[in-house]
Parts: sequence; C-alpha cells; structure tokens
Amino acid sequence: MAALQQYPVALQAKYSPTTRTSGKSITPKPLRLSFAGTFPSLELPKLTVRLAGKTRSRGGAGGAKMMVTAAASYASALAEVAKSNGTLESTGADMEKIEKFLSDPQVYDFFTNPTIDLEKKRKVIDDIVSSASLQPHMKNFLNVLIDMKRIDLIKDIIKEFEVVYNKLTDTELAVVSSVVKLESQHLAQIAKEVQKLTGAKNVRIKTVIDPALVAGFTIRYGHSGSKLIDMSVKKQLEDIASQLDFSDISLAV
Repeated sequence: MAALQQYPVALQAKYSPTTRTSGKSITPKPLRLSFAGTFPSLELPKLTVRLAGKTRSRGGAGGAKMMVTAAASYASALAEVAKSNGTLESTGADMEKIEKFLSDPQVYDFFTNPTIDLEKKRKVIDDIVSSASLQPHMKNFLNVLIDMKRIDLIKDIIKEFEVVYNKLTDTELAVVSSVVKLESQHLAQIAKEVQKLTGAKNVRIKTVIDPALVAGFTIRYGHSGSKLIDMSVKKQLEDIASQLDFSDISLAV
C-alpha cells in the first residue's frame, strides 16, 4: 500500500489530438488520472477463468479513430509521468514486458472480457507486476485502466507510448527480419548504418524471425516502417523472376 502512494502524480497529456467525425471536430479533454489510488492487496488467482462473451466493438472507422486518440493521450500522459520522475527508460522496458504478457491471447482476452470481475483482473495485475518486477507507478497505471474500463486500449497504448518515447529520446526504431537469429555484432552494424541514414541520436533494434525470406534479412525503419532495406534471398529471386519471360513455354499434360 505504501508503494502505491509514492506516486501521487496527476496524469495529463501534453497534447490532445483533434479527431474529426461526422463533419465535426472533437477535441478530447486532457486526461487527469491519479496514480495515488488505493488498490486493495489481494491474493493472486490463477488464470483459469472461463472466458465468456465478446469484447465490445470499436464502432467502425470513427470509433477506431477515437480509440487511437484515447490511447495516444494515455501514452503521452504516462510518458510525462515517467519523464518527470526520471524513469522513462525503465518505463519503456516495463511496457515491453507487458506487451509480452499480452501476446498470450488468453491473457489479453481475460483483461478485455467485460464479464470478468474487476477484482479478479486486479489480482492478475498483481501477479504480472510481481513476476515481471514492474515499477509501482506501472501497477497503478494498469489499475487505473482496469477501473476506468479502458484496459482494452492497452495494446494501442503500448504502440503509442513507443512513438512518444522515440520522439523524447530521439530514437529510430528499426525492425530487422531474418530467417535465423542474427549475431549481436551484425545487429550492431545494422544499427550503425540506420543511424547514418536517419541521423537519429539512438537506434533501437527489434528482431523478427521470418522463414519466408529464405535467407538474408530486411530492415524497416522510418515513420510506421515506411522505409525498407531488403537484403533477402526472396527479394533476389523475385527480381530474377521479374526479368525472365516464360510465357511462350507450355508444358505437356
């Protein structure tokens, strides 16, 4: 309980994007979330709750935009808190841990299922915080989302937090896909080249295993991964195939 009350910081987004829907501009109000909540200490349950029902719909394109706007506000607010108390780097690491937990569909469905009691969700939050050694303010943040019934935004919040984090730290994210895991020295070389291309102060590498590449690797960077460096054998084979013309060849059946 004492740890929960060490962060009585009001969350307020630095900026609130304007969303346009039905021809009208709607500017959401800044989020003010207290991290000084008093969540009860509960015995941790096991993740054996039977999932029932479906998560609520996002209401089409307009609803999706509103959800993204809300996620961006939460992410910005969390980043401001982390920056103010000097834990931006560790908060980013905590968000990666949460993302790994949520990669399990059963865990994600558990939190987004409206039929499951909030107390049970808080117990699982306690379990995650304990096992992943998350910071106290991260526990409070997750509990705020539970209480406000916005935990369904968590995946979008993680993505938006990464965007804010990269801006605050002048970090370029590069997603490296390869057939097998690349050696650390190779990743360091890739990071160095991306830094040359972008002029970013820092380069953060995310690795993805993709057997479809046959061999070699690809690098995606820039806004939303808009830029691509393709050094894969798959790309070379496609280039070769595009230069060949076998249209006049017919095979006997």
